[in-house]
Amino acid sequence: MRPVESILNIAAYRFVSLSDAADWRESIRSQGQALQLKGTVLLASEGINLVIAGAESAVREFMAWLRRDARFATLEFKESLSEAVPFKRWNVKLKAEIIRMNHPAIQPQARRAPAVDAATLARWLSSGHDDNGRSVVTLDTRNAFEVDHGRFKGAIDWRISKFSEFPQALLAHREALLDKTVVSYCTGGIRCEKAALFMREAGLEHVFQLDGGILKYFEKTGGTHFDGSCFVFDEREALGPDLAPAVA
Repeated sequence: MRPVESILNIAAYRFVSLSDAADWRESIRSQGQALQLKGTVLLASEGINLVIAGAESAVREFMAWLRRDARFATLEFKESLSEAVPFKRWNVKLKAEIIRMNHPAIQPQARRAPAVDAATLARWLSSGHDDNGRSVVTLDTRNAFEVDHGRFKGAIDWRISKFSEFPQALLAHREALLDKTVVSYCTGGIRCEKAALFMREAGLEHVFQLDGGILKYFEKTGGTHFDGSCFVFDEREALGPDLAPAVA
């Protein structure tokens, strides 16, 4: 049964070349203000990353408006409902990267690492191996404090404090992963995109990213094989497998 809350929260990203990011900043700022939305939109030459909330009709109007541009036509939104807007203001920012890695050679807007969907990962974790019989490990690419709220059972966690530390951590542990199928994951998928490409660059052959991240996994599987909740960067703090605010 659908909850009665009327506030719709959405999260989305897309790596796509945006030579007109500055123009988009002004358009998105105006559109969001007109619809009384709250949240943050990050824009860079490599794409868009957003987490926003508002009245459901307003958010859906914004989603439809954004998708009118061919570059955002296939933008996938992860949705959840809440009783109140979990953001205080409306921010649209220009950045060098929509998720900072400090590794310019990694360009997801040009190529994407292979992805595995939620149902397939759940099946692999249930069987303990992938479809080729290779041992599967999940690799958490989030910051340590996020992991502490919840993670996949047995997931690898290198206790990084920011995503730009991931490349160095991967190189330090590379040898232990060579014979494994590695599935990188994060909150909504954006960090996995760069992490999986970096692992490929580092010579790991059997690497996948979890398509849509933990939030999409919760939506599609109900959180099987996942312990705890998923930290989110808003006033709700963490969501449970039902995508409702987690009980402390």
